[in-house]
Amino acid sequence: MDMSDRDFDDLRQLEEGLWRSDVRFNIQRMEEVLAPDFFEFGRSSRTYSRAETLAVPAQEIDAVIPLRDFKVRPLNPDVAQVTYESEATYPSGKQRALRSSIWIRSSSGWRLIFHQGTPIPDSA
Repeated sequence: MDMSDRDFDDLRQLEEGLWRSDVRFNIQRMEEVLAPDFFEFGRSSRTYSRAETLAVPAQEIDAVIPLRDFKVRPLNPDVAQVTYESEATYPSGKQRALRSSIWIRSSSGWRLIFHQGTPIPDSA
């Protein structure tokens, strides 16, 4: 099963938007993007609900875009898994992680239902 070029581009734009402060901290936009039952297994090993994700205070995001090794794997015509490697610099230093997101297609477009970040150790 293949994804259309448009779906691939839409999912890349949506996922990369989550790494840009102007999108990530735009509550109206994030309410459109996050599915009602969204949750995340964070890089920190913590589980975040949709409400907790929306409540994160705005901050600058210093991430490498385009996202490295970005791939889309269709699970069915209306569900896709996105994987990539993130690199972002925080006050505590540079952090890398393997990322996986599950997106579902709705009548209003793609919505994020699940995300997971797995740390990549500095020695990797």
